[in-house]
Amino acid sequence: MKYQTKGTCSTSIDIEVEGDTIKFVEFFGGCNGNLKGIASLVTGMPVDEAISRLKGIRCGFKPTSCPDQLAHALEEIKSGNC
Repeated sequence: MKYQTKGTCSTSIDIEVEGDTIKFVEFFGGCNGNLKGIASLVTGMPVDEAISRLKGIRCGFKPTSCPDQLAHALEEIKSGNC
């Protein structure tokens, strides 16, 4: 799934989920090193665990962040709205 982010420096996220496990994440734009680190950390993680850890994280004064946008994308995948 390619998710278009909203309100972040990254512009989109490619995500692959198999069953309830995250298989692949790649961010486009944003803070390259940090986002590669987040992608590496969540790969192999259950979707629900990633959502609970990432949802609600803010970037400075913004109401969202790249990790929060990943959580929203995972919720879309989980709900079948992708």
